[in-house]
Amino acid sequence: MTIEIGLNYIKAFVKTLPEAPGVYRMLDEKGEPLYIGKAKNLKARVRSYTLFDALPKRLQRMVSMTREMEMIVTKTEVGALLLEANLIYRLQPKFNILLKDDKAYPYILITRDHPFPKVMRHRGAVKQKATAFGPFASREAVYKTVAAIEKIFMLRNCKDTDFARRTRPCLQYHIKRCTAPCVGYVTKEQYADQVNEAVAFLKGDSKLLIDRLKEKMYTASERHDYERAAHFRDQMRSIENILNGAGLNLAGIEEADAFAVFEKGGIVGVQVFFVRKGYSFGNKTYFPSNIQGDSQEDVLLQFLEQFYVSRPAPAHIFTPFSMDTAVLEEALSETNKRKITIAAPQRGHKRELMQHVIKNAEAAVLRKLAETESHKNALEGIQKLFKLSHMPQTIEVYDNSHIQGSHCIATIIASGPEGFIKEKYRKFNMDLEEVRGDDYAMMRAVFTRRFAKANEGKWEFPDLILIDGGKGQLSSAQQALKELGLDKDLTLVAIAKGEDRNAGREVFHFTDRAPMQLPFNDPVLFYIQRLRDEAHRFAIESHRKRRDINMKKSVLEEIPGVGPSTKKKLIERFGGAKFVARATREELESVDGLSKVMAQRIYNFFHEK
Repeated sequence: MTIEIGLNYIKAFVKTLPEAPGVYRMLDEKGEPLYIGKAKNLKARVRSYTLFDALPKRLQRMVSMTREMEMIVTKTEVGALLLEANLIYRLQPKFNILLKDDKAYPYILITRDHPFPKVMRHRGAVKQKATAFGPFASREAVYKTVAAIEKIFMLRNCKDTDFARRTRPCLQYHIKRCTAPCVGYVTKEQYADQVNEAVAFLKGDSKLLIDRLKEKMYTASERHDYERAAHFRDQMRSIENILNGAGLNLAGIEEADAFAVFEKGGIVGVQVFFVRKGYSFGNKTYFPSNIQGDSQEDVLLQFLEQFYVSRPAPAHIFTPFSMDTAVLEEALSETNKRKITIAAPQRGHKRELMQHVIKNAEAAVLRKLAETESHKNALEGIQKLFKLSHMPQTIEVYDNSHIQGSHCIATIIASGPEGFIKEKYRKFNMDLEEVRGDDYAMMRAVFTRRFAKANEGKWEFPDLILIDGGKGQLSSAQQALKELGLDKDLTLVAIAKGEDRNAGREVFHFTDRAPMQLPFNDPVLFYIQRLRDEAHRFAIESHRKRRDINMKKSVLEEIPGVGPSTKKKLIERFGGAKFVARATREELESVDGLSKVMAQRIYNFFHEK
């Protein structure tokens, strides 16, 4: 019956469609998007969904759920592609192939708003004067590159405020990671040479840089400055080691992203390598969802459309096989305002790169497959141990963190058949008078807040709840669920550290049976320990971030009339709140833009009793 309803609606909708390019949306009974598609000819494309028996099972389910359709006519097929990609990225429909990648890629910045520029890691939009290099595939790739820049070119990485108030070199100078421009150990001109060499390295001008360093080495040697000559020699060796350690000959590849697809056991992985100026900026694997029944070509095409919605495209995009990419090339060229090409390399260094990317895609999928199988076995053990009616799809683990009752944070992590589900992680600020420092009260409060939202339909219910704690925490959580009328519907287990708080001696407390322990070498116990360790990590990390934010709050914010801009001027001028407190009235009045009245108010704040 539902199939007939969906088919009849689509058949009626087809009659209203023009033979023109555009985007169509299939919606369910709640008006939620099921699928978003583009078409060169809307009428012909949507009509194909009425041939129900010829559709893959995934699309048959989609047709049976369709209760409404919408369409937008565009002037060109390119316009349809761009609109489709943006809508999919924003609405995340249930039946589209989805790229789940909300994080901005990291970059390396060389700042340009200070006489002595610094090197720094960065994510997101660049709002300061700086030269950006990237994108890098991962945070690890950025850390590694920044460490190399500090070691080879000895650029500073300190905050401008720290730089301004230093009177002697910091540890970075003593371990030969900085030339100490803060205390005048190098001139602006000498430091500018360091910066220019680092920029040349990041731009990929390695041959020119090595030739320049070789010339400096010979010059220093002729002047009998052998220590400086050795420094330039070590710089050259370090750069050559980095280049030789890449393992790939990327010479001649100026700017490209190389993609490969591999499928096995129902898991599809898309691997991407970033190459800029002959350097590998790292690689990353994606596992797009909703790919059942789609060819590798379809998966990669739709992946590329979404991948470049939120990021600039390089001049060249390499793929493992030829595809009809004319429309996508035109769309990317239009949005990036330059020529973008998509091609499958057939020979030379580019083909070698593609073979390398394909091997990495295969290895990533095989690892994912092994992890998935391991998770499945562990979840089957969990189901048996905790007497669940089905294998759990979502397990939530609860943990609290605070220091003597301050900065109280309650956290939730989630896991399922494919591993940790990061989008379901939650943290709650529990720094409230009624629960502060009371673990039992905190547990009761967080359960009340979390499952009140579930009762309202805002969050899903988990299949299993694990609590880091003993009988007291279990009782508190159970009481909260009872008040919400959920104590009979959810499986609740507390994990106590056990004797001597040693891993392997954990005691499991239940709401409906006696406590128990698992054998020391039980695989299910290992899996639960991993979940608990991840819960600890997330709780401690969240607590640390909260504490750091509170510590960064300046006493200057307590002075009436001191806003963010005044606070910034004071810190830039004096280096910090404690130095502002020591300033005289005359010194405060000398701050650019600070009135005498405000200077007096600040002075009085620190000196009146």
